[in-house]
Amino acid sequence: MDMDKISDEKPDIRSLNLEKLKALLEAMGEKGFRAGQIYEWLHKKEAQSFDEMTNISQGLKEKLKDRFCLKNLEAVKYLEDSEDGTFKYLFATDDGNIIESVFMSYEHGYSVCISSQVGCRMGCSFCASTIGGRVRDLTSGEMLEQVYMMQRLQGKRISNVVVMGSGEPFDNFDNFTAFYEMLTDKDGLNISGRNITVSTCGIIDKIRELADRKYALTLAISLHAPNDTLRKKIMPSANKYSIEGIMSACDYFFERTGRRITFEYSLMAGVNDSEECAKELSNLLKGRNCHVNLIPVNPVKERDYSRSRDTDIIRFKKILEKNKINVTIRRGLGKNIDAACGQLRRSYMEEKKFTGK
Repeated sequence: MDMDKISDEKPDIRSLNLEKLKALLEAMGEKGFRAGQIYEWLHKKEAQSFDEMTNISQGLKEKLKDRFCLKNLEAVKYLEDSEDGTFKYLFATDDGNIIESVFMSYEHGYSVCISSQVGCRMGCSFCASTIGGRVRDLTSGEMLEQVYMMQRLQGKRISNVVVMGSGEPFDNFDNFTAFYEMLTDKDGLNISGRNITVSTCGIIDKIRELADRKYALTLAISLHAPNDTLRKKIMPSANKYSIEGIMSACDYFFERTGRRITFEYSLMAGVNDSEECAKELSNLLKGRNCHVNLIPVNPVKERDYSRSRDTDIIRFKKILEKNKINVTIRRGLGKNIDAACGQLRRSYMEEKKFTGK
């Protein structure tokens, strides 16, 4: 079975931008202004069925049901971290796959972290998302629905979106860009591009393609090592995408957009947290308009890596700061609820396999 082909062949109406929806409705003999009404129901009022659309005639509703589908997600499990108010959700897709999303509270507002694929094929050795590989891409509508679902479940307006959950967004580039454009659409949630972050392991051609689109988003590079030799040991993608090539693409992105790059660096005890690594990373990034996000790694039971000691984390940070590199240590949200990428999904799937439920 080709898992890229979802069983229902009708297009997911939530994945259509306003222009495409208008063209399809006019081809069906409907007035173009109906597209705006339907789009508002989908992306502002977050309708989950055509029957909720009270200003649409019953005849048009039936046409929509025949022509399109609505790929809604179902919340099958959630965990709350009582210490910081982080919620981790497991959502079931309409074809029975499971994805993870996280809701986080900050002083500046509410943020969500969403997935871009079911699983991941990048193979990073410290990440639970890659165990079992990639099943399929998520549609732009399914990516949007994660945001909408958490707004509904929490009853709170989301201000920041991070595409840093399971999957490599640039391995699903067309759906990601469609998602971004609809999320920032004034006729949708109208979230500022500056409040959207996308994380990639460094797919060079897509970084350059994104740069040419001149989106206002924040680009985050999952770097995790200061040289190719070490990076290849923990990230298989490094065999194809060199640090030199990634840096060149990042420089191009900054030239085209003026947006500062974030470099993510997961600190693993005895692997990449040495003084030498910190100095090498400083030399690599010195002079670039960038920010380093140090991430004390969350242990994954299938992996051998452990969290760096606090003294080593602080030492690493100070070396970067000494070299005038902007650096922060990521706030450890959700540490009590399997908040590391892929952990909760994997434990849930193992439980279902064991119990048959």
